[in-house]
Amino acid sequence: MNKIGAGNFDEHQSEFLREILAGLGKRQKEIPSKWFYNETGSSLFEEICELEEYYPTRTEIRILHDNIKHIVDLIKPGTSLIELGSGNGKKIRILLDVLTPPYSYIPVDISHQYLFSSSKELQNNYQDINIVPVHADFTKKFVLPDNELDNSKLIFFPGSSIGNFSPSCAIKFMSHIRKTLGSDCNFLIGIDLKKDIQLLEAAYNDKKGITAKFNSNILLRANNELGANFHVNLFDHKAIWNKSMGRVEMHLISKLNQEVIIKGNKFFFKKGETIHTENSYKYTLDEIKLMVKKAGWHLKKSWIDSEKYFSVNYLT
Repeated sequence: MNKIGAGNFDEHQSEFLREILAGLGKRQKEIPSKWFYNETGSSLFEEICELEEYYPTRTEIRILHDNIKHIVDLIKPGTSLIELGSGNGKKIRILLDVLTPPYSYIPVDISHQYLFSSSKELQNNYQDINIVPVHADFTKKFVLPDNELDNSKLIFFPGSSIGNFSPSCAIKFMSHIRKTLGSDCNFLIGIDLKKDIQLLEAAYNDKKGITAKFNSNILLRANNELGANFHVNLFDHKAIWNKSMGRVEMHLISKLNQEVIIKGNKFFFKKGETIHTENSYKYTLDEIKLMVKKAGWHLKKSWIDSEKYFSVNYLT
């Protein structure tokens, strides 16, 4: 198993510092959601995916299982699979179990330790597939192995992670993928659908408090990696549906007036002031069609569960 990008930890840490300083300096303080995903954050997200309230994961997995024959029929033999935000690799197994071995599987993830441990486990289970983990922030330019550039490619982007982008940024991102990887590239993408508000908010405010721990972990990470002095117990988790924006928002709310210092930079929080940590945009089917078209893709097929909670979409 070859590795790409394994030496970029210091670069990622410097970027974390730059982005957290810039985000906390804004009128609405924010920290980009990609910084949730260190090893602890990735493990917590795995727990979230198993929660009763969190419908997206189990619904998407059910859609993939129920329609796997139709999905596989659309994939060319010998296609290289590139998974963005690969996590524990649970969903890619659904494809790997039934596909004629692709030339390679390329998981791309920002969490260094998690990426390589899950890739090693997958390689043990699928020894006839060349697995090349790429440690990178897939929202930015990253390097694919040279010997993959001429192959047919399928981008696998499950979990409705596209919802973490604003609609305009999602279009730019998908358009960039299209231009970068060329015409011999298809896209299998999970997109969450708009639905009952109570169901949406419950998915991000679970009874066990796992999502709250996941949200707070971004502050712990800043403390551990950047020497910040966040008192994590002085921030509360909140997730709300913003109807006008079509998104669920996650925030950390300051319980009192307080000051936080990061590398000599001071940030004052008023009681009730929030750090905006994540957006999760939801779409109607018509909005998905329009977004895909604007990004330069063709929506070949959509698969939706019977409750119309979630969609899996094949783009060409």
